[in-house]
Amino acid sequence: MTENKKTFTQLPENPRYFVARAGLHFYEEPPISGEKGSGTIFFGGCSLKCVFCQNRNISHTVKGLNISQDDLILLMLYLQDQGAHNINLVTPAHYVKCLAVTLQKAKPKLKIPIVYNTSCYETAEQLKLLDGLVDIYLPDFKYVDENLAVNFSKAKNYFPRACEALDEMLRQQPKNVFEKGLLKKGVIIRHLVLPGQIEDTKRVLDYISKIDDVYLSLMGQYFPPVENLPPPLNRRLTAREYKKAVEYMRLVDIKNGWTQELSSATKDYVPNFDLSGLEDLLNKLRAKT
Repeated sequence: MTENKKTFTQLPENPRYFVARAGLHFYEEPPISGEKGSGTIFFGGCSLKCVFCQNRNISHTVKGLNISQDDLILLMLYLQDQGAHNINLVTPAHYVKCLAVTLQKAKPKLKIPIVYNTSCYETAEQLKLLDGLVDIYLPDFKYVDENLAVNFSKAKNYFPRACEALDEMLRQQPKNVFEKGLLKKGVIIRHLVLPGQIEDTKRVLDYISKIDDVYLSLMGQYFPPVENLPPPLNRRLTAREYKKAVEYMRLVDIKNGWTQELSSATKDYVPNFDLSGLEDLLNKLRAKT
């Protein structure tokens, strides 16, 4: 850790979290999910308010069980015992200061990497709190265009902040380290191609292509999660649009990473946020301690 004592005196001693789901997930990038799955923990709430968010029922409002730091660690250890290749913290940005405390306590008990799965809207100062605690950063780099960021995600100054955040992630984890096909340390940048926004995708790829040895996951899984979205977000991504994005990825010489078959995803692909089931699981785990 690189932060000074003054910073740590401002951190919460007994942080609490809203958690909506904890379970194995098999649909991340291959070196994240592997064969046994990624141990995902979905937090309620999000620092962005994307109008097309597939998890909007937990992200647009802070939905989830209000649990303690010790409960969160119990869930991490449970997922490790289930064979998870990593602990995947999903939309954790609004809990950075809390996680800086909890991960210091959890890391000595974990034998698997910590994945920080984010929309890339943190500040570098926030992310420095996680230096030495996060093994893998999984940022979704969304936009260059300010109007898109504001209109689609209510995220002012998204691009400069995302650049700052990504620089800090790469400073902490400058090299991707693989072991038997699984990522142990590093950064994978994600970008979701949106319908009608191929020009902004090109600008994102232009920026990402300047990063040495970058690993990119170019996602084509967009679908409108609600019926009242404005055009063009009210339709699926077309095969032609995604093909253009893939061709441009190759044109700017991004060699490492993953593309997808154009997705047929529907609402059925959204995780089941069963809070009663999560509460039952936590009660069982608490009873064993």
